[in-house]
Amino acid sequence: MATTPPRRDPRTPFGVYLHVPFCATRCGYCDFNTYTAGELGSATSPADWERAAALEIDRAAAALADGGSPPQVDTVFVGGGTPSLVGADVLVGLLDRIHSSFGLAPEAEVTTESNPESTSPAFFERLREGGYTRISLGMQSTAPHVLRVLERVHTPGRPQEAVGEALRAGFEHVNLDVIYGTPGEGDDDLARTLDAVVDAGVDHVSAYSLIVEDGTALARRIRRGELPGTVDDVLADRYEQVVERLSRAGFHWYEVSNFATDASGYCRHNLGYWRGGNWWGIGPGAHSHVAGARWWNVKHPARYAAACDAGELPVAGGEILDADDRHLERIMVGLRLAEGLPDEAFTVDERRRADAQVASGLLARRPAGHPGGPGYALTERGRLLADGVVRDVLV
Repeated sequence: MATTPPRRDPRTPFGVYLHVPFCATRCGYCDFNTYTAGELGSATSPADWERAAALEIDRAAAALADGGSPPQVDTVFVGGGTPSLVGADVLVGLLDRIHSSFGLAPEAEVTTESNPESTSPAFFERLREGGYTRISLGMQSTAPHVLRVLERVHTPGRPQEAVGEALRAGFEHVNLDVIYGTPGEGDDDLARTLDAVVDAGVDHVSAYSLIVEDGTALARRIRRGELPGTVDDVLADRYEQVVERLSRAGFHWYEVSNFATDASGYCRHNLGYWRGGNWWGIGPGAHSHVAGARWWNVKHPARYAAACDAGELPVAGGEILDADDRHLERIMVGLRLAEGLPDEAFTVDERRRADAQVASGLLARRPAGHPGGPGYALTERGRLLADGVVRDVLV
């Protein structure tokens, strides 16, 4: 990252992402920058991470102030890892640090991910009192054999109980994460999971197709022939099943993998990513983007803490996006949104190729009177092939 970040447009929403790199166990499908206590040993501790994150928050605010005031924070998202492992007091304390260093905008959205197994009524009550407005819980599946393949540890019914505890604590916005397409999952398994999600009373669902990442335990099991690999046609069928069940329950999609009961439930922080907003990532391995400059932190928590303790920003590398890079990313991400993109987002050749996708039934012209003007958006069939549609438009 440059010594001084590029000048940002103050009208562009600004977010802070806080990465908690700790997990009790490692799930077999996960390739995130996370560590169990056994993997870290005595190299670092949650207290080291907390201290370093607070230092980075202060330095981020100073770097963005540019002689004036830093931007007010519109959204905060705490992810991981398992943020709930560090406890509500730590999460509230770091939110207070963000508030004192940057300032939170009125009606700021503040989300934390949580594992249902490391939450409680008192945990949710403390978060709500401390300024958190949104909870995201991992369910993945209700089928025990599916959870075993994913190496997720859940007490049966615990995710739904955690949703109820969060709602009773005063959270209006609660998300459940679902993964579909796991080897061994059947239609009935997914149907029961979706029924449980709907019955839980959440206003947001993130439903992700299983991606088998190189280097994970799951990838090794598939390579050894212990489990079958994922099948594209099956994943497409599962996605259609997700859409049908959630639509029937009153959810609508606003991004290919994300559904809400109404616009108030949209994850504004993630919309900031998808619309090319600005954010600063705090924590080991966290990524940041401000006005076309992108950078990322050192990954290991011990190195991260050492850099912060030494008075440095813990940056491992960065890049400046040129006009072509930013155009490419706008198309790649923006077409995944239900709102689509306006005509002016595309070159003449890209519009010609987009028109061909309209003729194929994969894209649609935005309806007359759309607030964003004429443009293109994915059809239901196009959502099944979203990555291919984007590639074809950009070729």
